[in-house]
Order: sequence, then structure tokens, then C-alpha cells
Amino acid sequence: MKKIEAIIKPFKLDDVKEALQEIGLAGMTVTDVRGFGRQKGHTELYRGAEYVVDFLPKVKIELVVDNGLVERAVEAIKTAAHSGRIGDGKIFIIPVEDAVRIRTGETGGEAL
Repeated sequence: MKKIEAIIKPFKLDDVKEALQEIGLAGMTVTDVRGFGRQKGHTELYRGAEYVVDFLPKVKIELVVDNGLVERAVEAIKTAAHSGRIGDGKIFIIPVEDAVRIRTGETGGEAL
């Protein structure tokens, strides 16, 4: 099993959710986060004073999938979140040792 974490632009969330549902993935966790990478934020004007907005709003999607679905899930996220502009985001793939469904006690792939 692998955990996929994707940091994307907020307006791309619905596109990514639909792309993942099309390949059969239904469960995910979504968190509103803030951060910056190469874009290093931007400057805004407020009441005549300039200030730097370092942390930009992003969305973090987390899902755990069987090893056989990792490539399809990553490709679906990559395609749906792509705008071609700086700040499109990142995808991280992390090994998962085990999973347990609390309600039934199922473990491993059955718990997903």
C-alpha cells in the first residue's frame, strides 16, 4: 500500500476528485493548507501599503491505495491538477506499512 499526498491549487479540487472517482477511488482526506515553493508568494496593496503574502492557499489531498493503483491515481491527479502555471503543486508517494479499519478490525488492503 502507498499513501499519496498531493498539494494542489484549491480551484482544482473538484477536477481531481472527479478524476479519482473515474478510476474507482472514492475515499480521500482533504485539508486546507497554506504554503509556498518556488513562487515565493506575491505582493499585494492594502490601504496604500504594500505587503508580501508569503503563504498561499493550497489544498492537501491524502489517500491510501493498493500498490496496483498508485500509477493510475498519480496520473489522474497530475492530469486534473495541471494548469501549466507555477504553483500547480506536488505529489508525494509514501509507503504504508499497514492499515486497520476501526469499525470491523479489517487490516491491510481489506481495510481500504
